[in-house]
Amino acid sequence: MGEPAGIGGDITLMAWARRTAGAHPFFVIDDPDRLERLSRRLGLMVSLREIRHAHDAVDAFAHALPVLAQPLAIPVEPGRADPANVAAVQASIERAVALARSGAACAVVTNPIHKGVMYQGGFSFPGHTEFLAALVGDGALREVMMLACPGLRVVPVTIHVGLAEAIRSLRIDDIVAVGTVTARALERDFGIERPRLAVAGLNPHAGEGGAMGREDEDIVAPAVAELRRLGIDAVGPLPSDTLFHARARQGYDVALCMYHDQALIPIKTIDFDGGVNITLGLPFVRTSPDHGTAFDLAGTGRANPDSLIAALDTAAMIAANRAKRS
Repeated sequence: MGEPAGIGGDITLMAWARRTAGAHPFFVIDDPDRLERLSRRLGLMVSLREIRHAHDAVDAFAHALPVLAQPLAIPVEPGRADPANVAAVQASIERAVALARSGAACAVVTNPIHKGVMYQGGFSFPGHTEFLAALVGDGALREVMMLACPGLRVVPVTIHVGLAEAIRSLRIDDIVAVGTVTARALERDFGIERPRLAVAGLNPHAGEGGAMGREDEDIVAPAVAELRRLGIDAVGPLPSDTLFHARARQGYDVALCMYHDQALIPIKTIDFDGGVNITLGLPFVRTSPDHGTAFDLAGTGRANPDSLIAALDTAAMIAANRAKRS
């Protein structure tokens, strides 16, 4: 579902309306009445079919958007979020994860949530990624956020923390753990036999030999050395200002970045509408559009569904790759 006052409903309806022959069937966990009203408002007139079980979506998908009902607490107006609906939003995520873990669905694709609204409604996690890891309940799990578009994959080592905290908390072991999960996921989920990791430096010019900060010498470089000792093809620390131009991107399969914006600014600049958020390290497949709730676009028909469509396609691809290796 995602935030019901955001564009999640819009782009879900549009994604089904724009389905092509041979598209992978999907269903949405959402409030059918909300989607019906939204479809009329957008002029899409999408046929909806309420289903009781995930497998019912396969037959329904060609003729109607299958909906597994998750009622909202109160009716919603596009662009006007209400914390009263947070419980339904959270429940939709929990149900999706349960279906994926049981094998009833091959993947989870999450529409964007609005963290501020979620916090008002009692949500206690920094974001989707951390909540999904908590639902798995494995204390040894290391959840990793990858953003991908054609021509670039990026992974931030620190995620939803302020920049000052990201610098303070950066550790050799964290870089190694994230790099290891990333390399294994590229092998299993993307079919890349020997992934190449480009590890960005934290400071300008990767620290300039310590002249611009010691973190790259004392933290990043030892982490890269450990990744290489583990048999992973990793290079770095590399200056981030020269890491993302077209020629540089041809030399690696993923850029391992030290903080959120170092990773997300280049990918959103290159492909804002088509980027996909992928959570690595989970026992189920999870992808998401790489954008927010866009309250100003909700219910207007101006939202772009390309990122959700890419997230659906990526989820299907990863699920197929995992099935081949199982």
